[in-house]
Amino acid sequence: MGARVHDLDAESACRRAFQVAAEVPDPEVPVLTIGDLGVLRDVRMAEDGTLEVDITPTYTGCPAMAVFTMDIETALAAAGFDRVRINTVLSPAWTTDWLSAEAREKLRAYGIAPPAGKASRRALFGDDEVACPRCASLDTEKVSEFGSTACKALWRCRSCAEPFDYFKCH
Repeated sequence: MGARVHDLDAESACRRAFQVAAEVPDPEVPVLTIGDLGVLRDVRMAEDGTLEVDITPTYTGCPAMAVFTMDIETALAAAGFDRVRINTVLSPAWTTDWLSAEAREKLRAYGIAPPAGKASRRALFGDDEVACPRCASLDTEKVSEFGSTACKALWRCRSCAEPFDYFKCH
């Protein structure tokens, strides 16, 4: 077993806290963590010894943020961090470009098409070429701008006839 959290210097404690927080799962897509998503932005120690954790929502008003906050606090408390403050940071705004390569592969394996291309103003027009996560066909069509969550759209593959969520590019 490693050193107790209270025995670590501030830099080591912040590194450990970042590792712990980064493993918190996304409540809407449980195969992803907040580290995979790029939602976890920073961890630092305030002068009063409070651990400060910065997170950025995938979009303003994301209902998962309250769950993220509770789950981060719970994970950090279990790891021995008893004074934690979670800050929501809105700028710069989160973008799907922050998804790790591992996150994109996890989405595909889970049956959700990862964002196609880079986030840009073109993403607002929704004219992405989206590959089916099941058969990789590009013969797909958007069924609805909204899928199982607000950050996903509902698509259908014309080749295998399966519906699937697409993690919208933004």
